[in-house]
Amino acid sequence: MLVITRKTDESLLIADNIEITVLEISKDRVKIGVSAPKDIKVIRFELITAQNANRESAEIISKDALNALMNTAKIQKQ
Repeated sequence: MLVITRKTDESLLIADNIEITVLEISKDRVKIGVSAPKDIKVIRFELITAQNANRESAEIISKDALNALMNTAKIQKQ
């Protein structure tokens, strides 16, 4: 991990087309701005984590529901 110290209104550049600017620094938060081309996806990490957790939950529920349905079908055949 690269660690860079920046002050308010200072920036860093990634790959010639992504600019990260420190907009505001407060007691426990840093507000940053991201300038990137529209084809570059920029998303907060915690949203990706939540999305992955939701996907995993949906897969588990689907497997459980499928197993319950199969068990019901077996019982009805007997």
